[in-house]
Amino acid sequence: MKKKTKQIAGLLTLLIPLLLWLFLPHYLKNALIHQLPGIDDHKIFNNRVVTKSSHPEPWPFSVKYNKKHLQKELLDSLAVLKTTAFIAIQNDSLIYEYYADATDTTQRTNSFSMAKSIISLLIGCAIDDGYINSVDQSIESLLPEFTRLHGHGLTLRHLLTMSSASDWNETYSSPFSVTTQAYYGDNLTELMQGIKIASTPGQTFSYRSGDTQLLAFILKTTTGLPPAQYAAIKLWQPLGAESDALWSLDHKNGMEKAYCCFNSNARDFARIGQLALNHGNWKGRQVIDSAYIAAATHPATYLKDKQNNTVNYYGYQWWIVQIDGESIPYARGILGQYIFIIPSKNAVIVRLGHQRSDIKTGVHPQDVFTWLKAGLSVID
Repeated sequence: MKKKTKQIAGLLTLLIPLLLWLFLPHYLKNALIHQLPGIDDHKIFNNRVVTKSSHPEPWPFSVKYNKKHLQKELLDSLAVLKTTAFIAIQNDSLIYEYYADATDTTQRTNSFSMAKSIISLLIGCAIDDGYINSVDQSIESLLPEFTRLHGHGLTLRHLLTMSSASDWNETYSSPFSVTTQAYYGDNLTELMQGIKIASTPGQTFSYRSGDTQLLAFILKTTTGLPPAQYAAIKLWQPLGAESDALWSLDHKNGMEKAYCCFNSNARDFARIGQLALNHGNWKGRQVIDSAYIAAATHPATYLKDKQNNTVNYYGYQWWIVQIDGESIPYARGILGQYIFIIPSKNAVIVRLGHQRSDIKTGVHPQDVFTWLKAGLSVID
């Protein structure tokens, strides 16, 4: 009898975990399998191609290319935080490049939340194209099927400035959070249709990846194109991108994970910064209205954050940091992905890698200042 009891107990020990696994949600299985997000996650997702230009425009090399060298402490920082690529563009030319061992110039990496800044630029394109009336257009007219968002005065501007007041919870540590569901799940439409407005929009800044995902649905609804295809037509091809990018999807032929997961390389990411630096102009062609670029890269100081501080650090999906009295707009991803725009130097700096600093100065990770110091040290 004891032997039979032990056999049953052993069988249950095997069956219970198996049954639990079978009933777990799809996203949670993925989260348990893949654990923490990484810069090569396009390999585990379905993707849509952001087609490169048929007439690629390689960056010209400055006569000063790699003539200046980083100080040892800055080189150490590049290594400690596992930098894969660090480049500087000045006066429309490559002036400095650093790549980690085994990293080449075309290697794709996940942008993470730098994709938010790309989505912002695409919204500007959609306004220019007449698909969207203005940043003050109502969400009722832009997303008629997302009824839980209706009736609260929510506008496009609120989504752009992260002041939607939705109930999206930007939590990264919990496997049960909506952010984890969005990243590892397979139905962004269903997930986002469950989001509702919790208070009054347009008053408080609160960082929400869900706001960006809603912007992507607006792009898809208004333009009739997936965001990746619209990005190819409006940005990647006009900017002379040398390599196809990939935008990861929730499932095959599905929806772009628009708040993250635009996969490209440092040289092509730099084109996004150069476009913003040039006020939306690319070699004489106005790709995006300059007034929109100005609004996107200037802080929404009429807002307060949850600590009741004036929001002097965020515009339309772009961060802004003050360095020596200069406002520097930048795109940023959670593992230390950055595109910095330095108007006074006519320069763009891109840093890609596996880690960023855990320490913050205000709302900015401490390594922001490290990479800016590094970039400024190799440009005139």
